[in-house]
Amino acid sequence: MRARRETALSHTVLVLAVVVALYPAMAILSLAVSTPAARPTPMGLPRSFTLANFAEAWTGGRFDSALLSSGFVGVCVVAATLLLTVPAGYALARLRVPFAGVVLGVLLLGVVLPYEGIVIPLYRQMLDWDLVNTWWALILPQIGLSTSLGVFWMHTFFSGLPGALGEAAAIDGASRAQTLLRVYLPSAAPAVATLALLVFLYTWNDFLLALVMIPDAPGVQTAPLALSFFAGNRQAADIGVTAAAAVIVALPLVVLYLFLQRRFISGLLAGAVKE
Repeated sequence: MRARRETALSHTVLVLAVVVALYPAMAILSLAVSTPAARPTPMGLPRSFTLANFAEAWTGGRFDSALLSSGFVGVCVVAATLLLTVPAGYALARLRVPFAGVVLGVLLLGVVLPYEGIVIPLYRQMLDWDLVNTWWALILPQIGLSTSLGVFWMHTFFSGLPGALGEAAAIDGASRAQTLLRVYLPSAAPAVATLALLVFLYTWNDFLLALVMIPDAPGVQTAPLALSFFAGNRQAADIGVTAAAAVIVALPLVVLYLFLQRRFISGLLAGAVKE
């Protein structure tokens, strides 16, 4: 009887958590698909259905170029971050690197340092390099900001793998690079995929850096920045169009997460040791 009560209580808490988490998103989606004359009911359900808000938001906010810009920046940052952090995490975890503890301590500063405190110095540096209002002003700082987390992430994962994997590869004559690429990296696929997703989500959702670095370059503006300008210019306009714009900006992330979630599960079930 006690077990049933605990199960019912836990399920109730989970259902309430799901409702609290999903209600804001469902309310915005309901506004996005409703006409101005038929706003949603208090429960969030639209009285009428329309897709005209999405068409107006798409054309008025120039989200085609903004989405492409966000995707390009995100892919570049993810690719560079993985190329830097996977070998670095492997080296710090599995190789005899001098002052490895000091290196990890210095990298820790990049994790705990307040992001808002370095935006202005980054802007001055990009300005000196004549990179303001270009994609490089977003890509280079994002790579630097993601490297600390990436190295710690991969270092933790590689440290948890059996040392016998590297020893067996060394006995077979594999070099350190071959051991990483052929032994450790396949086992680290779930961790690498998760890191790639986290870095991409962080890069896509970043607003402050884009606001500071590319305020005067419409062709380079990312999706969150374009959404902010679009909503600010429509304060007295139809809120449904603004909600539709928010859905347009968030939809690629939702699709990407749903697609990669299955790969996470399959990668975890595959196990750490390949025959």
